[in-house]
Parts: sequence; C-alpha cells; structure tokens
Amino acid sequence: MSTYRSKHSLLKFYYVLFIAPGLLIYTAIIVFPVFFSVYFSFTEWAGVEKARFVGLDNYKRMFEDTVFLHSLRNNIIIVLVSVLGQIPLGLILAYVVYRKIVRFGQFFQAMIFFPVAISAIIVAILWNQIFAPGGLYTSIIRALTGDPLYVVQIFENKTFAILPILFVILWYYTGVYMVIFIANMRRIPESLVEVALIDGANEKQILFKVITPQMIPVIFTTLIFAISGSLKSFDLIFAMTGGGPAHYTEVIAIYMYYHTFKYYEYGFGSAVSVVIVVLSLVFILFLQKYFKKLEKKYA
Repeated sequence: MSTYRSKHSLLKFYYVLFIAPGLLIYTAIIVFPVFFSVYFSFTEWAGVEKARFVGLDNYKRMFEDTVFLHSLRNNIIIVLVSVLGQIPLGLILAYVVYRKIVRFGQFFQAMIFFPVAISAIIVAILWNQIFAPGGLYTSIIRALTGDPLYVVQIFENKTFAILPILFVILWYYTGVYMVIFIANMRRIPESLVEVALIDGANEKQILFKVITPQMIPVIFTTLIFAISGSLKSFDLIFAMTGGGPAHYTEVIAIYMYYHTFKYYEYGFGSAVSVVIVVLSLVFILFLQKYFKKLEKKYA
C-alpha cells in the first residue's frame, strides 16, 4: 500500500512539474493582465501618477458616449457577418471542394485561402486603392453609369460606411474556415455519403443532413474563433480607415486604442477592454449552451 502511495505521489509531482511552466506563462500573459485591467477599469490613471479610484464612472461615461455606442454597433455587425457569412460560406465552399463538384478543386481551394497568407496591412492598402476616389471601384461605376464625375461617397455615410470593410473582412477570412471544414470533412467516413447517395439524396441534403451534423463540434469551435476575432478586430480596419471618417468605421478595439495610447486614459481604456472580454464570454456561453443541445440531438 505504501509503495502504491509513493508511486501515486511521484506521478502527481511529475504531473505538477509538467504543467507548471505552461500554467505560469498562461497566468503571466493572460490571467494577470485580465485582473490588472479589471482593477484599473475602476480608476482614473494616466500611467504616471497614482491611480485614483472612481468606481463605475468609466463604465458610465463609456455607455453615454455616442462614439462608443456606434463602435459597439459596428462590432456587432462584424460578428453577424462572421457568424452568418464567413462560416456558412466557408462550409459550402469546403463541401464543393470535398465533393469535387468543381474542376481543379485544389487550385480553387488555394485561391480562396490565399488572402489569409497576405498581411492584413497589405490587404488594407490594396483595398484602399480599390475604393480610392480614382480607384478601380470608381472606374467601374463610372464606366457602367457613364458618369465621369462619380466618386465613392459611402465612407461619408454614418450608417453604411462600414459596408466596404465588411466585404473585405468576408473576403479575407472565409478561406480560413473553408480549410478547417475541408480538413474535418475528410475525416468523415465516406460510407455515410455513399449510403445517402444510394437512398437518393441530393447534394443539398447530403450537406445539411449528413455532413453538417457530423461537423457540429467543429462549427462550434469556428464560431468561437469568429466571435472573439470579430470583437477584437483592429489591424485591418485601422489600416483601412483608422476608424474614420468622423468615427464612422470605428470599432471597440480602435476606440480603446485611442483612449489608452493617444489620450493616455489607461483606466478608461481598461474599462473598454473589460467590456470586450465580457461580450466575448456572453456570446461564447450562449453558444455553448445551444450547441450542447445540438450535440445531444445528433449524438
């Protein structure tokens, strides 16, 4: 018995020794900054003098700021485009490649995935040239309408200024999800599809009644990636518009960046970061509850 206990204690020691480095790193770069941000979100701090406790003033100010509310609105739209656009489109494109519905499937797959291999900054610069006053988009519209004086005005519209960015985001990230779905579709037994074909199922029925139920855990994972990535969107949008003009294309991460590193309001910036984390958790917990029901249904 004593030998068993000693072996068990030794295994526990090695287990702790094995996970300790990773746990320490995770605590240092994830856990500590989160608690650090939560604490400073209740303070007024410029990064130099002693932080002054202000309670919920930062949160009150934030939700009374029309710029923040518009940024939140833009982020929610980006989440919807990611969840209802990138993932379904990625799933359909993956199915097209998986079932070899189009010729040259590998080339087709590579071309859709190719944008992800380019830096987001480069992508932003390229699309800025397309939407520029004398860019490709303007030239096409001038040719189609016969109006040589046409200029792009969508960025001057507070409601619709975000639309070009949404298009670029959809184009840029869909390939990631397509590749994830293709990799997991190839793990599904081919016999399932063969049986469905024998029973007379068409491609639409195979996709939604055979393939999709098998992909539920993967879809849940991609939804987490899409939501968390959408809520912290920064580089592509910042490089395209910087949140302008007049904050029309601003998102929460850019709003936080300006207040933290331009206006030196570290306490207020921490409050904004806490809101981003809370929104991510709320969306993910809701999805987790919903997908648990789906997993039970298709188990």
